[in-house]
Amino acid sequence: MKLTKYEHACFTIEKDGKLIVVDPGAFTTDLGSPENVVAIVVTHEHQDHFDVNALGALIAHNPNAVIVAHSDITRQLGDALPTKNVDAGETISIEPFSLEFFGGTHAVIHPDFPAVANLGVMIDDEVFYPGDSFVNPEKPVATLALPVGAPWLKISESMDYVTLLRPKFVFPTHDAVLSDVGKSLPDEMIPQFCNAVGAQYKRIDGTTIEI
Repeated sequence: MKLTKYEHACFTIEKDGKLIVVDPGAFTTDLGSPENVVAIVVTHEHQDHFDVNALGALIAHNPNAVIVAHSDITRQLGDALPTKNVDAGETISIEPFSLEFFGGTHAVIHPDFPAVANLGVMIDDEVFYPGDSFVNPEKPVATLALPVGAPWLKISESMDYVTLLRPKFVFPTHDAVLSDVGKSLPDEMIPQFCNAVGAQYKRIDGTTIEI
């Protein structure tokens, strides 16, 4: 499989010539118009992950694709775009991919802010992205998309998450809120925690890697 990292929380997985897009939100401006998309996973309804215009453009270019998300999102889309409801604990197959979902709730930003639904996703038992949470899938994680910059997290939580999950490879994500200097901080601080559990940490912004 090939993994390509785009701005903020967006990445794609390619397998057998087919593509999954994850969280093409409003903070992602470099995705372009990928082809052969079979599914678009949206972890939750915040605009940096859920952009109706971006979804519409992807479906217009890939009319056989489906948007996979919690009912809180699919309900907002109505019949305008093709959708599939999922919830935590479900596993679905969209050829050639297997998708398993975890969690259910966004991490707390502030007690006065209402909690929204959030789903972590495991793709082909290989790549895990928790969305805006630190949910534990309670199964081995080979490749972890690790949130490192957000109003809802402290860097110590990202460090502890690596220690908890013990992945093999870690790449930082959810960081459009950070400047280039700001991105250098997790890149300097998190690798020691990755090394301690035998994981490799690497920033892969704008690049494609084999997994």
